[in-house]
Amino acid sequence: MRKDYLAFFISMFLSRLADQILLFIVPLIVFQTTHSVSWAGLAFFVESLPRFLSFPICGALCDKFSPIRILHISQVYRAVICIAAVVLFMIFGGIYWIVALSAVCGVLTTQGIMAREVVMPYIFKHYTYTKTLSYSQIADQTGLVLGPLIAALMLEVWAWHWVVLAIAGLFLLADLAMLFWQRASAVTLETFEQHHDVWLNPLRIAFGHIRNLAELKKIIGLAVGVNLIIGVTLATSAAMVIGEYSAGKDYYAWLQAAGAVTTILILFFLARVTLPLRVLGSLSYTLIAAGAFITAFSPTLWGYLVGFLLIVGFDKMFNVYMRSIRQQVIPAKDFGKTVGVITLLNNLSQPFAGLLIALLAAPVGTQQVILLLALATSLIGITVVVVFSKTAGLPEGYGADTDG
Repeated sequence: MRKDYLAFFISMFLSRLADQILLFIVPLIVFQTTHSVSWAGLAFFVESLPRFLSFPICGALCDKFSPIRILHISQVYRAVICIAAVVLFMIFGGIYWIVALSAVCGVLTTQGIMAREVVMPYIFKHYTYTKTLSYSQIADQTGLVLGPLIAALMLEVWAWHWVVLAIAGLFLLADLAMLFWQRASAVTLETFEQHHDVWLNPLRIAFGHIRNLAELKKIIGLAVGVNLIIGVTLATSAAMVIGEYSAGKDYYAWLQAAGAVTTILILFFLARVTLPLRVLGSLSYTLIAAGAFITAFSPTLWGYLVGFLLIVGFDKMFNVYMRSIRQQVIPAKDFGKTVGVITLLNNLSQPFAGLLIALLAAPVGTQQVILLLALATSLIGITVVVVFSKTAGLPEGYGADTDG
C-alpha cells in the first residue's frame, strides 16, 4: 500500500480508536456509578444527540472550507477538550464531566466524519466507491475491535480521568498521521462556488435534493429503522451484559470486540465480492431486525451474543449500501451539505431510542423496549418497500468493482 494511503488509514484508525474508547467508558462508568439502566440510557441520549444535530452545519462547512483543515481542527480540539474535562473533574469532581466531554467531542467527531466523507472520493479515485468504503471502514472497525479491549485494560489500572488523558494523546497522534499524509499526498480537491452563509441556503439546497430524489427518501426511511436498533443496542448493551446476565465488564469488552471482528470480516467480503446494492440493502436490514428480535427474546447471554453480532455486524453492510447510493445521486458541489442533513435525519432515531430506554426501562423492562423498537423497525422496512416498490432504483450492476 502507498505510504500516503497508509498514513490516511492510520489517522482514521487512531481517531476512531480514541473515540471508541470514550464511547465505551461513558455508559459503563455511568452504569457502574448509578447502577441504573435509566441513567445509562439518559447519558447515551445526552452524549449522542449533539453528534447528530451538528451534521448539517458540519456538512455545509466541508463544502465551504477545506475539509483537510477541518479534519485537523477536529482532532486537535478533541485532544484539548479531553484535557480540559480532566482539569475540571480534578477541580470540581463528579461524573457529569465525562458525559459533557463525550457530547462536545461528539460534535467534533461529526466534523471529522463529514470531512473524511468529502475527501475520500478524491484520495482513492482508482477504486470504486463501494470498495473504498469497505477498506476505509476496515480501518474504522479495527479501532472498534481494539477500543473496548484497550479501554477495559486501562480501567483495570487507571481511574477514568487518566484514560481520558490517554484518549487525548491518541487524537494528537491521529493528527500527526494526517500531517504526514498531507505532505506525502498530491491530492487536489475540487472546489465549488458556495453561498456566503452556512445555515439557511445549505439547508434549502439539501432538502431540495431530498425532496426531488426518491433514492434519498428511501435510504433515509430505512436508516431511521436501522438506527432505532443501533441506538437501543448501544444504550443497553452494558446494562444487559453486566446487569441482566450478570457478566463482568471484561465480557462486555469482548462482546464489543467480537462485534467489530464480525464487521471486519463482512467488510473484507464486500471489498472482494461484487453484490448488487439491492441485495446489500435488503439482506443487511433484514438481519439487523432479526438480531433485534433475538436480543429481545433471549433468556441467556449466548442468545444475546448472536443477536448483538447480527446487529453490529450487518450495520456496516447497510452503511456501505446507503453511502454508495447517496454518493451516486447527490451532486458533488452539494455533497457535504446534503449528506449532513441526511445523516441528521438518519440518526435522530438513535438518541430517541436512548430516551425511550430512560423512560420505559424501569416500568416495562429493557427487553420489552427492545422488542417494541424491533417491531417499529420491521414496520418501517415494510412501509418503505411498499411505498417505493414502483420507484425506479439504481442499476443492478452499480457498485461492481471495475479495477480488477
